[in-house]
Amino acid sequence: MAHLRAVKEKEKDVQRSILDYLELIGAFYYRNNSGAMVAEYKGKKRLLRFGAKGSPDIIVVKNGLYIGVEVKGTDGKQSEDQMDFARRLIKAGGEYILAHSLDSFVEQFRALDNKQ
Repeated sequence: MAHLRAVKEKEKDVQRSILDYLELIGAFYYRNNSGAMVAEYKGKKRLLRFGAKGSPDIIVVKNGLYIGVEVKGTDGKQSEDQMDFARRLIKAGGEYILAHSLDSFVEQFRALDNKQ
């Protein structure tokens, strides 16, 4: 008898499927880029940061509720900064979804309807 192996999904593929789903249902959302890079300006190297440290990959507003969506691949883990952002967002009244697949996102996203 053949054994079935769980399919490991890459973060970029999970994210693409979530963005496609949000587009399909007509949700208000945007891709939230954050991070840092080194750039050179007038011969000097500078560290440029953009976005809030630890902020989620996707922002969705559903029925007036701010939802941060952190996307990870099958084996992905949150950083300390991401966990801190999640705690602060929830404390401020927003919601936070940690999604390792489209299915896990949809399940958590739909469950928010019952909280309002």
